Amino acid sequence: MASPLLLLLSALTLAVVVAAPCRGEFTVVVPDAGALVDAPQPGFSDRARTDPAEQRAVLEVMAATGNGWASGIADVCRGRWHGIECVPDRADVYHVVSLSFGALSDDTAFPACDPARAALSPAVLALPHLRSLFFYRCFSANPQPVPAFLGRLGPAFRSLVLRQNGLVGPIPPEIGSLSGLRVLDLHGNHLSDAIPATVQSLGRLQLLDLSYNRLAGQVPNLRFQQLSILDLSHNALQGRVPASLGQCRSLLKIDLSQNRLAGTIPDALGDLPDLILLDLSHNALSGPIPAAIGRLSTLRSLILGDNPMQSSTVPGDFFTGLKALTTLVLSGMGLGGSLPESIGGLSQLRVLRLDGNGFTGVIPASFRWLEKASELRVDGNRLVGPIPFGKQMMWRLGKKLRVGGNEGLCYDAKQEGLEGAMALAGVADCGSVGSGTTTQHLSWESSGGATATANVTSSAADSNSGRGGGHFFLVVLVCLQLALL
Repeated sequence: MASPLLLLLSALTLAVVVAAPCRGEFTVVVPDAGALVDAPQPGFSDRARTDPAEQRAVLEVMAATGNGWASGIADVCRGRWHGIECVPDRADVYHVVSLSFGALSDDTAFPACDPARAALSPAVLALPHLRSLFFYRCFSANPQPVPAFLGRLGPAFRSLVLRQNGLVGPIPPEIGSLSGLRVLDLHGNHLSDAIPATVQSLGRLQLLDLSYNRLAGQVPNLRFQQLSILDLSHNALQGRVPASLGQCRSLLKIDLSQNRLAGTIPDALGDLPDLILLDLSHNALSGPIPAAIGRLSTLRSLILGDNPMQSSTVPGDFFTGLKALTTLVLSGMGLGGSLPESIGGLSQLRVLRLDGNGFTGVIPASFRWLEKASELRVDGNRLVGPIPFGKQMMWRLGKKLRVGGNEGLCYDAKQEGLEGAMALAGVADCGSVGSGTTTQHLSWESSGGATATANVTSSAADSNSGRGGGHFFLVVLVCLQLALL
């Protein structure tokens, strides 16, 4: 699966672009109101020079990442190379506030690392004004733990991003000392053990991404008022979804998918006024889906698939207040009862997956108004009756419309233009279903070892004609058996 976040860090502003398949895209801009250095003077100064101690520290950090070429730079701040941000003070001294490494994209030419021997140097501690560190795919061929000394970067440090670096071992509890931290992103490593309790001390966090690791233990009880993005997906976390998340009132995204979470979904999640994405899929959560989720009027993506909510039903009006939904995934949950009529009122819906459940009854006629849908799955249920979609919708969706695995569904063959529609493969014509025609396949083995078969067709009229129908089958069976003696 592609990385869900692209972080573009600058000294004064943090812009987070969130992009994920079927989840839409949105941008969060988090201004840093605090001064980066005492009384900074923004912009480039012809007179300013880099602090000599910080110059030496930067060259040590560069050398440790395999960038020995930097030793020829006379002044690292005046050189204006990508990957370093500096701010001058009133005394015309440049201070390093941000360092970034790794080929993030073709347009972002941060210094590349030598993955076979790169390391994160403790020389970063000699940069007293440092606010941001960014390392991307720098240590993948030289596995190492997250350095505990990073906890000594001080309360003014703002952003620590160590993405896809092959880091191993536990998250050091010293990270909890970074009381001013806004961003902690350790996505895509091989980190193990429990999330340290000290993370709960990071009360100013706005983004916490520990996804795609091997973390175990429980999800910590977070109560961060400024937290916007929480991604702990693709780990081995256990326990329950914390109700305390309902107190993180700034949350825009919660992704706890692909873990081992159990219990019910807490009602408190319905108290998040700005939530855009909620993904709790691929866990062991039980039902029912709390009615409080229906209060999330800003929600665009609700992804709960592959949780064993056996026989739980969803009220028909459950989705009435979720008008912003573009993605709804309830696959493989064992849900029963009728399909909620209110889904048809989700005019912005693009992806609808209700497959692999036990839904009964008909597909609501309102589903035909899902004009923006690019994928619609109701296959693998117990639905009956005619498919309500018009030919334009069926041809537009093509392979992305799946209705198979519902023995009682049928289509109207009299409707022109449906010939060859992919969604109708294996679906019966309503006319033939309505006639009540059935075929029985009889087989038996004779005393000589030969096998005889017969297809016997009867209609609803035969079955209602009293004993005549029964005598018919009996005569056929006896005659065929006698013929083989």
